[in-house]
Amino acid sequence: MFKYLLPLIICIVLGVFLYMGLSLNPRDIGSTRIDKPAPSFTLPHLRDQTKTFSEQDFLGKVSILNVWASWCGTCRYEHPLLMQLKRQGYKIYGLVYKDTVVDANRVLDRAGNPYITNAFDENGQVGMDWGVTGTPETFIIDKKGIVRYKCTGQITVDRWNKEMKPLMLALEKE
Repeated sequence: MFKYLLPLIICIVLGVFLYMGLSLNPRDIGSTRIDKPAPSFTLPHLRDQTKTFSEQDFLGKVSILNVWASWCGTCRYEHPLLMQLKRQGYKIYGLVYKDTVVDANRVLDRAGNPYITNAFDENGQVGMDWGVTGTPETFIIDKKGIVRYKCTGQITVDRWNKEMKPLMLALEKE
């Protein structure tokens, strides 16, 4: 009798695991950076390469780090929302990932600049230290320089309102 029930039990267990997998977000690959200090780095500013930007610039304020590139089509769709967030007073920093100074500046000149500053990561090494797998990716960093959130892909209004904004408000109160 048991030998006839075993295949049924295996199918039921397998079905439960497959059903649970349907609720997972395939774009959410997680991050090893969550609840850890921002990686140490020093990069030149995009607009003024004599100045530098580092993880120390995040200290004392809740910040957003947006990883983007001029060649990234999805970044163009995300850009108007970033401009809106800047107008609302959010502190947004950019990490220009595997790009050129000329092309990145051209995008900002045409579409507007939502960033306090942009760190220029020409070879992508700092992006790899952050665990970046592509563009756009966005991180929320708390006042102590701890990474609290990672958004892989485009920030949407829905994602901002449901996930990111409540976290930003909670971190501001800490």
